[in-house]
Amino acid sequence: MKKILLFLLILNLTLGSWANHKDSAILNLRTTSFKMSISGTGSILDFTDLKTNKNYLAKDAPVYLMSLRINNEIKVSQKAKASKNTISLFFENNIEAKIKIEEKASYLSFELISLTNKDAVDLIIWGPYSTTINKIIGETVGVVREDEYALGIQSLNIKTLGGYPWNESDRMPAFDIFREADINNMHPKTDESVLYRVEAAKPTMTGSSLQAYCRNRNKDRIIQDFSHEKMVAPAYDDGGVIHSKIALFGCPSAEALKTIGEIEITEGLPHPMIDGEWVKTSPQAAAAYIITNFTEDNIDSAIALTKKAGLKYLYHYGKTFENWGHFELYKGEFPNGMAGLKKCVDKAEAQGIMVGTHFLSNFITTNDPYVTPIPDKRLAVVGNSIIVKNINATDTEILIQSPDFFNQMENNNLKTVMIGNELIRYGTVSEKSPWKLLDCQRGAFNTTAAEHPSGEKIAKLMDHGYKVFLTNAELTVEMSKRIAAIYNQTGLRQISFDGLEGNRSTGLGTYGESLMPYTWYNSLSPQVKKHLIIDASRTTHFFWHIYSRMNWGEPWYGGFRESQTEYRFKNQAYFKRNYMPGMLGWFKMTPETSIEDIEWLLARSAGYDAGYAFVAALESIEKNGHSNKILELIGDWEKLRLGGVFSEKQKALFRDSKKEFSIKKINENEWTLYEINAEIFTHKKTDKQPGEPLFSTFKMNNIGDDQTLHFILTAIDCEARDIVIEINNYKEIKLPIVLNKGQAIQYTGGNRAAVYDANWQLIKEFDINPSDFKIKKGENSLSFDCQFSKEDKNANIKLEIRTFGKGEKIILNK
Repeated sequence: MKKILLFLLILNLTLGSWANHKDSAILNLRTTSFKMSISGTGSILDFTDLKTNKNYLAKDAPVYLMSLRINNEIKVSQKAKASKNTISLFFENNIEAKIKIEEKASYLSFELISLTNKDAVDLIIWGPYSTTINKIIGETVGVVREDEYALGIQSLNIKTLGGYPWNESDRMPAFDIFREADINNMHPKTDESVLYRVEAAKPTMTGSSLQAYCRNRNKDRIIQDFSHEKMVAPAYDDGGVIHSKIALFGCPSAEALKTIGEIEITEGLPHPMIDGEWVKTSPQAAAAYIITNFTEDNIDSAIALTKKAGLKYLYHYGKTFENWGHFELYKGEFPNGMAGLKKCVDKAEAQGIMVGTHFLSNFITTNDPYVTPIPDKRLAVVGNSIIVKNINATDTEILIQSPDFFNQMENNNLKTVMIGNELIRYGTVSEKSPWKLLDCQRGAFNTTAAEHPSGEKIAKLMDHGYKVFLTNAELTVEMSKRIAAIYNQTGLRQISFDGLEGNRSTGLGTYGESLMPYTWYNSLSPQVKKHLIIDASRTTHFFWHIYSRMNWGEPWYGGFRESQTEYRFKNQAYFKRNYMPGMLGWFKMTPETSIEDIEWLLARSAGYDAGYAFVAALESIEKNGHSNKILELIGDWEKLRLGGVFSEKQKALFRDSKKEFSIKKINENEWTLYEINAEIFTHKKTDKQPGEPLFSTFKMNNIGDDQTLHFILTAIDCEARDIVIEINNYKEIKLPIVLNKGQAIQYTGGNRAAVYDANWQLIKEFDINPSDFKIKKGENSLSFDCQFSKEDKNANIKLEIRTFGKGEKIILNK
């Protein structure tokens, strides 16, 4: 009996020791400010700030260093064994993963260097690493922070994706998770109005999580993407999950961005520069720039425009290329080809202006040599079938084995298939077997119609709503190098990768989106890399290392102040939490654009410390009568913004889109800043009872001391005469002017008022008595009346009243 009790005691002690071993640290890793420990099962025991000894690891569930997915099931490690610079994780079915570990001063790196039975593994997952931090979550950059401390993850190669396999397409969920009621729902019914995604960091119920993963791409897969229920993601040889690599770090919050920079340099990641300074810290990364339609003939005017606006970046807008794919320059604007573009670039750079242009990424126009006369076999394919009956060169019906991939019409813009060297467009697919492509147009896009035998492969080409074809991974790489060659040859310094989402045609998802700019960047000459601005309409965790900024918000959907306004401002919070320069997108100047509209934009730019693209066709500049003043104001506000002269209190006021501001120049280094209360009233033509007054009465607020009222009076689609303004029920002023349709009277103080046409071209001036428009501080009343022509049944007058607050002196220190 004693022997049995002794045996049980020893067994209990042994099992207890093993249990304690499983839960105790077998490996302690440190940087100068961060410690993490790994247990005997491969779980993480702590993320500790060495200064405060605070553990930021969430305790709600076990957190494992790395897990596997096999046959769509997540497998966590059961045992771990540490040795010098490596840790081995053991999974069920005798699978062993060996991970190389490096302890750097500011971060830890983990690289999968071997995996038994690796071809059976779908993917590996780093984390998710649950933390208790929830104050600021950088979902793209992969950094979470509170006031004093930050934790971060970085993918150290392009195939290691920041994020989690929420979608088999490797497309990260595109929505603003911070506006969702359920932060665990990664597929909410959202309008997807944002172009950023949930990736390397996300909020959780207990704080946040950091995550990355890498997929085995050793075989074709069927996925959903591009609004296709079925799309082939082709096998891709990138070494699979072996050599997937991440960095983890913890540091004071103020040092997080610096730490990422150190990681980039040490690990050989892209680290773009602007004149010797990292693009992520250079103020020039958020510089405003001019977009205009320059050519070889008018480049001098475009340079002069940019300089007059006080800006340093000029971006080509117009028809740059004859085709997309080979990117042959449009002869109408650059008749001397690359030599002509290079001459423009050199001329601008000699005057301190950097030049850039726009690329629609992997979009391929139907006139490009990749399409015609012989289509490239690397055009992206939705999927394949085979033809089941011989066809001659004129047949308009094609029998195919399966309708899959061909009858998906939601995003089928060119309805094009490829058989051999022939492209064929089809009208529709038969609704039942035998499956046929109907109403076929043979030899599409100037390819050659030919006979094709039964059994030959037929491929459904992938396309885009811009009526373009797309690329597979190999062709993406080739096109990226073509774009880089243009930059190396001409010295262009700025690029916008528009339509990067098109590169999901590779079947690589987010990986594909990063592949084009990554290949392009690595193909640039050292000289071009010295000063480079890279923007796009979207980014990814890995692309964050390459690009300078995200600049989107389009001017085509409303007035100057209205087009995508909410979207533009909402982006700023995303930029800030992800260490990105602020940018407000594109704003278009027209002949009708007013000074008041421009200063509304410039105040928002200063408030968010965000640059913008100013789209200004040379013809619009010439037609707008206020162009010189507008360009002067752009330069002055930009000088003050980049000079950092505005206080945080002033910036907060500027961010209120309902408030308006103006600056008045005193000398080269001093301005007066005014807050303006702008109120807009409308006087409409109405039919009333006999004897009933036709005038309109408005209440207005003067935010400053007693002052002379400023106003803009505009005739909207009407003619107005006998204009009478009465202030505070006793001062009646008659304006001796007839306003024609679209014309405006503007009074900004002094003894003269001006009449302008719709393009702010001065028509005439007339005398005015400033004392007539003197108003008291606070509330005032204003009555307005005029005579409309009988023909103008819907006539109305817009009256904008502007009062000025107390001025503040602004000084720019050289």
